[in-house]
Amino acid sequence: MAGYVTVAAVLAAGVLLVTAAMVARRLLAPRAPVPAKLTTYESGVDPVGEGWAQTKVRYFVYSFLYVVFAVDAVYLFPWATVLRDARLGGASLVEMGIFVALVVLGLGHAARRGLLRWM
Repeated sequence: MAGYVTVAAVLAAGVLLVTAAMVARRLLAPRAPVPAKLTTYESGVDPVGEGWAQTKVRYFVYSFLYVVFAVDAVYLFPWATVLRDARLGGASLVEMGIFVALVVLGLGHAARRGLLRWM
């Protein structure tokens, strides 16, 4: 039962801290509602026209490639620590070889399709 009490205490402390922060913000923050503050603000550009605009697919491809390499890095760090173990070293080396080969295959496919060119 002590584990549940600890979890409940941590949750209560979290809720109390969030509530205290919101009350402090409400009491200390200056309030001056003017029409300029109530308008939509997006990256320093005044809103003009409708909210619908097309973007180039290229930006999504760059974000996808970033995610691929970020996931690759997340898997490489734990693998480097497991490699020292004699029992898991060989198997993890083969698994990581397959993983890196798949990442390189995807990168090669992106390069072949011309997705890595900036212009």
